[in-house]
Amino acid sequence: MIEVCEAIYQGDYKIWIKFNTGESGVVDLFDLVQKYKVAEPLLDTNEFKKLYLDGWPILAWPCGFDLAPESLYERATGKRVEWLTN
Repeated sequence: MIEVCEAIYQGDYKIWIKFNTGESGVVDLFDLVQKYKVAEPLLDTNEFKKLYLDGWPILAWPCGFDLAPESLYERATGKRVEWLTN
């Protein structure tokens, strides 16, 4: 199971993420912030900066928007999560 261990805001809509696999990378989430109505408040980068890891741990924001660790892993590493493709 892929888990996010650490997430650090990098500027604009970019976040550096470290996973429990030891891998890390930077993801640009601007496309997702534009796509989903619940993420609309995050178009303000001051709101986007308020990211946190919830108790699962899942990358989340106070507005209710969150992202699955597996999708972040694929964006950050370019690798497919095997169980998602079966």
